[in-house]
Amino acid sequence: MTTADATTEAGRDFIRDIVQADLEAGRHRTVVTRFPPEPNGYLHIGHAKSIALNFGIAQEFGGRCNLRFDDTNPTKEEQEYIDSIQTDVRWLGYDWGSNVFYASDYFDQLYAWAELLIRNGDAYVDDQSQDEIRETRGTLTEPGKNSPFRDRSVEENLDLFGRMKAGEFPNGARVLRAKIDMASGNINLRDPVLYRILHAHHPRTGEAWSIYPSYDYAHGQSDAIEGVTHSICTLEFEDHRPLYEWLLSKLPVPSQPKQYEFARLNITYTLLSKRVLTELVRGGHVAGWDDPRMPTMAGMKRRGVPPAAIREFVKRIGVAKANSVVDVGMLEFCIREELNRAAQRRMAVLRPLKVVIENYPEGQIEELEAINHPDDPSAGTRKITFGREIYIEQDDFMETPPKKFFRLFPGNEVRLRYAYFIKCREVVKNDAGEIVELRCTYDPETRGGNAPDGRKVKGTIHWLSASHSVPAEIRVYNQLFANSSPSAATFTADLNPQSLEVLTDARLEPEVAAGNWTEPMQFERQGYFVRDKDSTSDKPVFNRTIGLRDTFAKEVGGKS
Repeated sequence: MTTADATTEAGRDFIRDIVQADLEAGRHRTVVTRFPPEPNGYLHIGHAKSIALNFGIAQEFGGRCNLRFDDTNPTKEEQEYIDSIQTDVRWLGYDWGSNVFYASDYFDQLYAWAELLIRNGDAYVDDQSQDEIRETRGTLTEPGKNSPFRDRSVEENLDLFGRMKAGEFPNGARVLRAKIDMASGNINLRDPVLYRILHAHHPRTGEAWSIYPSYDYAHGQSDAIEGVTHSICTLEFEDHRPLYEWLLSKLPVPSQPKQYEFARLNITYTLLSKRVLTELVRGGHVAGWDDPRMPTMAGMKRRGVPPAAIREFVKRIGVAKANSVVDVGMLEFCIREELNRAAQRRMAVLRPLKVVIENYPEGQIEELEAINHPDDPSAGTRKITFGREIYIEQDDFMETPPKKFFRLFPGNEVRLRYAYFIKCREVVKNDAGEIVELRCTYDPETRGGNAPDGRKVKGTIHWLSASHSVPAEIRVYNQLFANSSPSAATFTADLNPQSLEVLTDARLEPEVAAGNWTEPMQFERQGYFVRDKDSTSDKPVFNRTIGLRDTFAKEVGGKS
């Protein structure tokens, strides 16, 4: 994406106003932002807002955005996540160039600065357990209590910290804490933990370290080392900013970044908690991190969501200081708008009902012309084959229709898209009383869909030739949660039992089923679809990205 693209996409918001003012005042010559994911999971739609903001600001103002992995917890981090995060950021349309960094790049410097804090009386080794530290931290209305180890000598603290680094003590035996103020009104300043003991293999440093810095400690110092000018975080880090600034003021860091907070993304019918997403995968509620029902970048990509739609969605919701919930309908609108513009049209019959056109000559076939995109003449046309036996959608026929049902029923005439008028003459049922076939007649004078005598029909339905269509599996995806405000605590109770419907007998146009078709497309009257990675030459598999209109809220009856 070019700087011009970024400028076009960027709206105005309070963070961009801050950046603009800083540049105009000469406080910075080059804007440097960063996107700091923890490599212990897959990115989701909430991260897209941060990615677009950080990379977008850097591009708009001619600066750079660093991709920095917060790899400070080796017990949860894997190379798989590092690889997936880089793939997802690129897919979304952004690139960091050569500016990829890791918190582990700075472990030696962070350790040296921790020793400096100890020498200056600003940090100490605490032997209390995690539970004891939590119990003595106090509450929002009561101050905390000083640790009995708070007044250790500098020499003893340096010795113990060195032995922690050397791996002499077991996990949880000791921590390094900042010495700030246990009576502070901000709990984050009540002697926060800077280092903890973790005997674990690190993906990049192996067994070199037995202690690892906390995110609060690594965050600001990493920003300073990289020359980050604007460290943009979500709103939950607002109370951490005083600690961010305290650490920068106590250490000889090469620069003084500033932290700014914005509201994180919350969407109806969606949970973005990493814990919940992990449990959805581990509990088998979905088929993996890239399940198309998941709000992960990988899941949305597999579902066929265009990255341009996500960027447009993020632009539309803007950047605010107060948390709010965005209606998922806005995201769906952006997806439909982008796909309507870009996706070619094809026909597919998802739930086939066989139709025999009795007065059409047996063995005869003909080719009809169909347009590929109604709003894009340059997309051209294609040939579709018509014959005596075709398939239509089951719900395009009713034996006893209600009023205003304008599709096919006994005695009624409808238009076959691009083809002829047909009229239903007979309904064929099996022994169970199920409709298995329709017997119809056609008017050969209506080729192309119009009657020379001027008669009109109210219904137009799509179809496919029985002998010139290809069987396929279609996966129809809906919202994963049936509740517009699902609970993270009891999320399984809010799961939508109709979030996935697998149709194994669908029919497609042959060129769509061919393995070289990978672009999203609109199946006329059905929605937007994309080929799934499970697809093979013998068994095409397509995912529904989204329907042509929002029917889900009506189907669940406005449940909330």
